[in-house]
Amino acid sequence: MPIAKTKGARARIKSDHSEGGEGARDILMVGSVEKAFRVLSAFDEQHRTLSLTELAEVIDLDRSATQRFAHTLTKLGYLRKDAASKRFELTAKLLSFGAHYVRASALVERAMPYLMHLSKQTEETVNLTVLDDTEIVFVARFLSRHVLNNDVVVGTRLPAYCTAPGIAMLSRLPRDEALDILDRSELRAYTPHTTRSVSALIAKIKSAAATGFAVQFEEYFHGDMSIAAAVLDSAGRPVGAVNLAVSTSRYSPDDLEKRFASLVVATGHSMSTHMGESAVQSSRHRSKQRA
Repeated sequence: MPIAKTKGARARIKSDHSEGGEGARDILMVGSVEKAFRVLSAFDEQHRTLSLTELAEVIDLDRSATQRFAHTLTKLGYLRKDAASKRFELTAKLLSFGAHYVRASALVERAMPYLMHLSKQTEETVNLTVLDDTEIVFVARFLSRHVLNNDVVVGTRLPAYCTAPGIAMLSRLPRDEALDILDRSELRAYTPHTTRSVSALIAKIKSAAATGFAVQFEEYFHGDMSIAAAVLDSAGRPVGAVNLAVSTSRYSPDDLEKRFASLVVATGHSMSTHMGESAVQSSRHRSKQRA
């Protein structure tokens, strides 16, 4: 395995688990659980299969400990070991965690009718995302026949700063929280159009706060444009964002805003209202139960 790829994977895993790592000195932290998830996090599109030696290097554990964790996860059905090559790979059993999240998420459940309606109205790709630290995560996705990026699936993560849903959600956070997320983001140029300067990103956040929607034009994927509106809870904090993605070959930036801004904003507003009403109903139900 190339050294650069191994170092990159190791840095990604260290970042993913930095809050719960050994250096955090959290007396409630179960180190073996953290290490098991480190093993599972080692696999991605660049590391579809790993030998025991490669796995130990990627997760930065000694070979003996790595072997025990890999063996346990194989016995539990989350890893598969090829008998001939002795290489490990993930199994479909891991997908059950994503399915549990989707079924248990009140946001996803309540958003589905609105996402479906927007998808039918526009015949374009519609997504629901949530903010997770410095990234957005796709939690629901309705594809159109004009879909651009087949590699974006539920569970895909993208940087918040260069996506329309990310900017939409940042625009609804208190200024210091939004700035903290920008400060901790690796502001890379994914395309020649990626906005990287903090001052320009702050301007985009202010614009989204004023208009109620955010846009991005080829900032992460070539040929992709997106428009998004935040979904708010009863306290006015962003719990997600609805966005609509189209191809630059079919629409101009002006077309995107003129044709879809009002629809996306209306969808975000309706979803926010539903979330607020559901929160009030849940609060009343809990009060009755206590009484």
